[in-house]
Amino acid sequence: MTEYIGNRFAQAAGCLSPPMFSALSGHFTRFEHVAQEIRLRAGRPAAIVCRGKTVFLTQSGGLTDLPNGDLLIARREDIEATFQRICDYSVYARKREIVNGFVTLRGGHRAGICGTAVADSSDIVNVRDITSINLRIAREQIGCANGIFQKIRYDSGGVLLCGAPCSGKTTVLRDLARLFSTADGACVSLIDERGELAAVTSGVPQNNVGMCDVFDGYPKAQAMEQALRSMSPNIIICDEIGSEQDVRAVRQCVNSGVSIIATAHARSKAELCSRPVLKRILSTGAFSTYIFLRDREHAGEVSEVLKEGVKIAA
Repeated sequence: MTEYIGNRFAQAAGCLSPPMFSALSGHFTRFEHVAQEIRLRAGRPAAIVCRGKTVFLTQSGGLTDLPNGDLLIARREDIEATFQRICDYSVYARKREIVNGFVTLRGGHRAGICGTAVADSSDIVNVRDITSINLRIAREQIGCANGIFQKIRYDSGGVLLCGAPCSGKTTVLRDLARLFSTADGACVSLIDERGELAAVTSGVPQNNVGMCDVFDGYPKAQAMEQALRSMSPNIIICDEIGSEQDVRAVRQCVNSGVSIIATAHARSKAELCSRPVLKRILSTGAFSTYIFLRDREHAGEVSEVLKEGVKIAA
């Protein structure tokens, strides 16, 4: 994939098929700071999703708000070429990610993948005939977590950062890792299972995560256990907890006196507690503060902060 230093939209677009990339190339500056996703659907118009708005590419290289007219259609060949470039022309090597529904790209961008599932009993073992690709643009916003950091930096308990998809959880979490490992000098182990936080390439984080020890590509629960054994962290930071394996790993961290800062998909405390696995994770006592972010139109903005279940700020 071609590198585009300084423009993350262009960097993510580098994995598109040549015709799609060419059509977008004249709009890199326009979308640099506002685009959230590039969506390709076989036989449908190519779309760029911005905050609260979706625009479509025209055949002539222009843009329109209306999904009709002389639009640039994502052909099957575009989907296949983009898929191959996403996988660095080694689909087999990315099979585990593909089965999980997305592939993490250099720079921390994520390519969501939709197609026909190949199942073995109840498990998906492969995905073929890709029909849709959603390129989510990763944005590194240094300082975006300053306000949250000031609220939680002196707390001894763990913090759970909650919100809907695209509400800015990963971006805020990345900046918290930077702040805790530099401003506070904490020994932080950063669990980056999907490569979205540090975006490690050839052993070097591409994103600014401060002085963290990065566990890149490790299964989350195993990485947490290894961090406890090998890195003596004060804080463990990880994205999207919610599996059965996470329950045991979180409990082990609590028993070791290590604070956890993590994220979860939930819009409210009630929604958190309605999910059996998350409810068991909460019962470990790992989290004393719950921070809820707003929606994709207000990514990174805090809607409320709960301390031991009581609202203390908005």
